[in-house]
Amino acid sequence: MRPTSLIALAGAIALAGCATPKGLPPVSVTAVAETVPVGTGVGEDAADDPAIWRNAANPAQSLIVATDKKAGLYVYGLDGKVRSFFDAGQVNNVALVDMGAAGVIVVASDRNDLTQAKLPLFRLDTASATLQPIGSLPGGAGEGYGVCAYRDGAQMRIASVLKAGTIVEQVIAFGPGGQVAPVAATFPERKLLTQTEGCVYDPRDSTLYVGEEDVGIWRFAPGASEGQLVAPIDNKYLVADVEGLALITEGATDGWLVASSQGDNAFAVFELPGMTYLGRFAVTAGTLGGAEETDGIELVSGDFGPAFPDGLFVAQDGWNEPNSQNFKLVSWAAIKAALAGSAGR
Repeated sequence: MRPTSLIALAGAIALAGCATPKGLPPVSVTAVAETVPVGTGVGEDAADDPAIWRNAANPAQSLIVATDKKAGLYVYGLDGKVRSFFDAGQVNNVALVDMGAAGVIVVASDRNDLTQAKLPLFRLDTASATLQPIGSLPGGAGEGYGVCAYRDGAQMRIASVLKAGTIVEQVIAFGPGGQVAPVAATFPERKLLTQTEGCVYDPRDSTLYVGEEDVGIWRFAPGASEGQLVAPIDNKYLVADVEGLALITEGATDGWLVASSQGDNAFAVFELPGMTYLGRFAVTAGTLGGAEETDGIELVSGDFGPAFPDGLFVAQDGWNEPNSQNFKLVSWAAIKAALAGSAGR
């Protein structure tokens, strides 16, 4: 990395070191639903990352694909019930993209081999809520950790984020029969200095956001090898670790990026395009339990039925005892209302 990036990194570490490790007070929201706990036992760090498929024809029948990073991939309904399970072993993060005629494509970060990351690919059969393996891509040398993807015209772009900080990108297309065809593409080398995981694309222009857990959120402009630290760990907005990232767009440039501030069980919200801090929220106990020590998150806008009329936010719950870890479902409309109500406090 260039000296300018190292200076920014040093400043972020200094801020984190001199502040109390607790962020600004978050507003509270509660979960509307929760998933059945993952099969890996109570007390185990297992559930990790969700991805959401929105059923435009029947929003209430939308699906969630989520990882048990010690066992495989679950498909849940919005009622939280298990629709299917695929034994994929140690898959850490997951992403999905609706590729139209090619189907809904799911990609996971496979860490079964800690020296060579892989990106297994699946087609989500939305009628049966099952996953069908369709191939695998190399994810880079090292332990696979984060993954994100988006649709770029007829192609699908995928970022594999390795635990040690390397970011590897791939592009795939689909043949007439829906088969996967890797596309030859050259990407800039991207490397952060410490442990990384969460990532998300802005699908409008290929901008990539990556979370370096003890440093903050980096933004990589299209074609750039060097990132910009746009949200440091400052124990104000973000408390280490920064974990899952999620993004929804609005119009040509606007939208929101949400980050899991795992260190104080909260979520920070930033407005795009400037990454302007908007507020923080926490998923607290109500009829259902809250979400603590959250790893992966996902946010998708649109109608998901009466319980989620303006979008769905899903968060991994790292402390769901006396049960195993699971995922909490929250109304995006409720989050926005809570943030608006706290403005100016």
